[in-house]
Amino acid sequence: MGGGTCRRETRGTAVGESLSNLLHENRRFEPPASLAEHANATVATYAEAAEDRLGFWAEAARRLDWEKPFTEVLDWSNPPFAKWFADGTLNASYNCVDRHVEAGRGDKVAFHWVGEPEDDTRTITYAELKDEVSKAANAIEELGVETGDRVAIYMPMIPEAVIAMLACARIGAVHTVVFGGFSADALASRIVDCGAKLVITADGGYRRGAPSALKPAVDEAVAKVEAEHSGLVENVLVVRRTGQDVAWNGNIDIWWHDVVDTSSTDHRPQAFPAEHPLYVMYTSGTTGKPKGILHTTGGYLTQAAWTHWAVFDLKADTDVYWCTADIGWVTGHSYIVYGPLANGATQVLYEGTPDSPHKGRWWEIIQQYGVTIFYTAPTAIRTFMKWGAEIPAEFDLSSLRVLGSVGEPINPEAYVWYRETIGGGKTPVVDTWWQTETGAIMISPLPGVTAAKPGSAMTAIPGISADVVNDDAEPVPNGSGGYLVLTEPWPAMLRTLWGDDQRFIDTYWSRFPDVYFAGDGAKLDDDGDIWLLGRVDDVMNVSGHRLSTTEIESALVSHPKVAESAVVGALDDTTGQAVVAFVILRESAGDGGEEIVADLRAHVAKEIGAIAKPKSIMVVAELPKTRSGKIMRRLLRDVAENRQVGDVTTLADSGVMDQIKTGMAGSAED
Repeated sequence: MGGGTCRRETRGTAVGESLSNLLHENRRFEPPASLAEHANATVATYAEAAEDRLGFWAEAARRLDWEKPFTEVLDWSNPPFAKWFADGTLNASYNCVDRHVEAGRGDKVAFHWVGEPEDDTRTITYAELKDEVSKAANAIEELGVETGDRVAIYMPMIPEAVIAMLACARIGAVHTVVFGGFSADALASRIVDCGAKLVITADGGYRRGAPSALKPAVDEAVAKVEAEHSGLVENVLVVRRTGQDVAWNGNIDIWWHDVVDTSSTDHRPQAFPAEHPLYVMYTSGTTGKPKGILHTTGGYLTQAAWTHWAVFDLKADTDVYWCTADIGWVTGHSYIVYGPLANGATQVLYEGTPDSPHKGRWWEIIQQYGVTIFYTAPTAIRTFMKWGAEIPAEFDLSSLRVLGSVGEPINPEAYVWYRETIGGGKTPVVDTWWQTETGAIMISPLPGVTAAKPGSAMTAIPGISADVVNDDAEPVPNGSGGYLVLTEPWPAMLRTLWGDDQRFIDTYWSRFPDVYFAGDGAKLDDDGDIWLLGRVDDVMNVSGHRLSTTEIESALVSHPKVAESAVVGALDDTTGQAVVAFVILRESAGDGGEEIVADLRAHVAKEIGAIAKPKSIMVVAELPKTRSGKIMRRLLRDVAENRQVGDVTTLADSGVMDQIKTGMAGSAED
C-alpha cells in the first residue's frame, strides 16, 4: 500500500521564546504492505524495548559473536562515563569477517568496489576480505604496532581503507581515520593528539577524472609532527593507487604491496574487553582544537549492527546496500564498515564523485549492481534536483526498496523528490538523525512501521530515549520547540574525548543536569513527532523572534525554481540579526534576477510569516561545502557580515567563496 500525498499547509504563527512549529507538514507515506509484512522491526519492537530497555539491548548484543559472554549490560555507576557489556570479550574484525566465512558464506560478495575511472572495478568476497585483513594485520604487527597503539588512516575510498581499519581492530590497535580532503595541518594535529605511530595512506585517488595526490599532504604533516615530536611517526604505509610519482623517505616510507601482499593469510584475532577502544574520530571544536570522539568496541558494534539491520530492513541474503559516505566520516565507519559487515551484507563501495564521468554515474551504478538499499545525504539529493529528473529517468532504479537520508535535516520537498524520482513513488525514505558522538542512528522512521512525514526524523528508535526541552530542562508540549536531549545512556555513545575527560563533561553534559545535550534544536509537531532544526548555533534571533535556519531553507526549497538554499543570521543594527539567504536555482529556472529574488522573499513570507522574510537573497552557482557535502554556513556568515572569510581548507572547492564574495554586493534587499 503506497502512501498518498496531500498539499502541505503552512501557518505563520508568531514565534515566542521557544522555537515554534512554523511549517506544518500534512503529507503521509504509509509503509508498503509487502515490506511491512516481512519487516525486521515491527510495532512490537517498540513495545519490547519500552518494557525492558536493557534486556532489549542485551538481545541486540547477542546478534554478535562473543568469545566471553557478558553478564552485565550497563554500568552507569559513574555518569556520564558509561560501560556496556563490560565483562564480555569479542573482536570487531572477527565479527565483521571471520564468522561469516566460518558459517559457510565465504563466497558471498562483501564489496562491489567501483573506482572512479570507468571499468576500474573489483569484487571482493568475505573469504577474500578475511585473507586481506589477516595479511594487513600481520604486516602492521611486523611494523611494531601493538594492542592499544594508534594508527592514522588517510586514504581514498578504496578497499584497502576498509582493510586497514579492520586490521587495526583485529590486533586491538586504535584507528583514527582522517578524511582525505583535510589539509596537512589538520592531519598533523590529529596524529599528535592521539599519538599515532603509523600512518596508512595512498599515493593518491581519483577525483573528477584525474589523479588527486594524497602522499604530499602526509609528507608535510609528518614533517610538522617530527619538528615538535621527534620519532612519533615510525612508519608511513603507502598503497599504490594512481601510480603518481611521490617523494620517498626510505627511513619510514613503505609500500603496501611490499609488506602486506607478501604476508601470511593466517592471523588469529584476539578477543578484547567490550570497552576496549576501537577508534577515535575527530570533529571540529569551537576552541579550534579538534575533539577526539572515543568509541569502544562492544556497545558500538551492537548498536551499529542492530540499527543497520532494523532501520534499513536489511535482508542480507538478497539485498545490495550502498552508502555513499566517505570512510573519513562516522557514517562510513558505522554504515559502510562496522554495521553492514557485522551483518554480512553485500555492498557497493564507490571511489569517486556523482558527476564523473557524467551526472548519471550513481544511477548507472544502482542499475548495474541492482542496489536495493541506498543511503546518501540531503546535499547530494538537492544537487540532483538541480540537475533535473530527466537524468535518473534514463536508468532502471526499480531494484530500490529502501532509501535513506543522513547528514543534516532533509527539506520536505527534497524528501518528496527523492521518494518520487529515485524511489518511483513507492520506496520508503528513512530520514536518520545521529551524530559522530552517538555512534549510530538514534532517531528515524522504521520502514515497515512508520507512516512517514517528509522532513521529519519522526521518533527515537526502539531502545533510545530522546526528548525536546526548554531552557529550564522541562519537556516542551507538542507544537513547540527547544533543545534535543538524550535522557538515557545508549550502547554506541561516545565514552569520552581522547585524553580530555573534563572537556567531555563540559561539552556534552553541563548544559542540562543528567542528560546528554546534542547541540541541536528540534521541535515537536502536533503529533509529537520530532523535526530537527539544525545546530542551536544556527538559530537566529530576529526582533526577539527565534527562527530556525532549517525551516527557512525548507521554505525556499519548496519553491519550484529552487534546488538548494543556505540561510544564516547576520548582525543587524535594527533587528539584532537579519535573515540572509543564498540559493541555487534548478537548471530549468534560468539565471535568476531581481524578479526571482522578490518572488522568493514573498514565498517565504507566505510559507512561514513576514518575520522570516529574508532581508537579502543571493543567487549562487554553488554553496561552500566540504567534500562530505556539509554546507559551511559559518563561511556564509562571514560574507554576510563583511568579515574576512575563515579557514576554507576543508571545502571541496575553495574558489566558491571568492565567487560568493564578489556577488554579495549585488544581492537584493529591502
